[in-house]
Amino acid sequence: MTSWLQSKFLSFTIHEWFYALLIFISTYVVLLLIWKFTIRRITSFALRNPTKLGDLIVEVMRSTHQLTFALFSVLFAMHFLELNARWLTRLDYLSFLIIGMQVALWLSKGITLWAKAKTVATDGSAENMVLTTMLSWIFKTIVWSIAILSILANMGVNITAFVASLGVGGVAVALAVQNILSDLFASLAIGLDKPFVIGDFIIFGDVLGTVERVGLKTTHIRSLSGEQIVCGNTELLKNTIHNYKRMAERRVVFQFRVTYDTKADVVEKIPEIVKKAIAAESKARFDRAHFKGFGLSSLDFEVVFYVLDSSYNVYMDIQQSVNLYLMRELEAMNVSFAFPTMTLNLSKNPEIKMLLAKEELSSTLQ
Repeated sequence: MTSWLQSKFLSFTIHEWFYALLIFISTYVVLLLIWKFTIRRITSFALRNPTKLGDLIVEVMRSTHQLTFALFSVLFAMHFLELNARWLTRLDYLSFLIIGMQVALWLSKGITLWAKAKTVATDGSAENMVLTTMLSWIFKTIVWSIAILSILANMGVNITAFVASLGVGGVAVALAVQNILSDLFASLAIGLDKPFVIGDFIIFGDVLGTVERVGLKTTHIRSLSGEQIVCGNTELLKNTIHNYKRMAERRVVFQFRVTYDTKADVVEKIPEIVKKAIAAESKARFDRAHFKGFGLSSLDFEVVFYVLDSSYNVYMDIQQSVNLYLMRELEAMNVSFAFPTMTLNLSKNPEIKMLLAKEELSSTLQ
């Protein structure tokens, strides 16, 4: 038995391999127990003190893969073999690689969970996630860049020349995809400035509709006629955007006309009738109603009121109700709405009458 333990395999005795295996198992079990104990403690603390940060740390810790513990345990156990300096250095490189990759995975998982929490509202509906998505990409890029550069630097690679070459390559790529990058930065501007969010009704140029999705390159708008309009973010921001969803109240100006045979005392009462019609609406605020002036064929009135709701349907319902109220009240007062008319008064001069009769007879014969 002793001779078998002293026999060698890959330059090491069986006894040394068993010793390394024991170190591997012990290290793996200890790491696993520490990991589970840490998760239990953090979970218990998070239950006593509910915070988003505590829940995030628990989820990040749970994402740790047990293969990481196994690989680290193997590398740690191999240090107890009588390896030469070259192999020990390689083991150190691999250990740093595993630790660096695991830390990067933890941070990346944390960023993913943070982005998910930011892009989902409390009622479960998705919000405008342009800014969060962009920041998530940027943070992950920074994390993995630092991790990779740190690993390469630890392995003796000259990262200064590597970073310089990446910079030159980045400039070339940026020039090649400048249109795409323009839309990406435009989406970032939308996320930061928030000229609109998902669900807003906007108008720009000849496009009008409800925002359905704000992407990294395009914005999707559902038009009133039903089709989906896809517009590049850069082109969208070049226009003046009218956001009707954020309109606190709508100012309405409308006019109507009555005939010239309406008596002055009746004309004087009409503004009060208009005021009563608007005051009867709970979501409307009266501003003014005036007998504006004398038209070519009518007496003109101008009315201004405010709708205390941004919905276009609410505005149209109120306008319809006011119109019907006016029609009923004016009809009860025997007042008629005017329409374009022209009255022709013929002269009593006999010579002019004769001339007009001859022109009429001439046109009839022709």
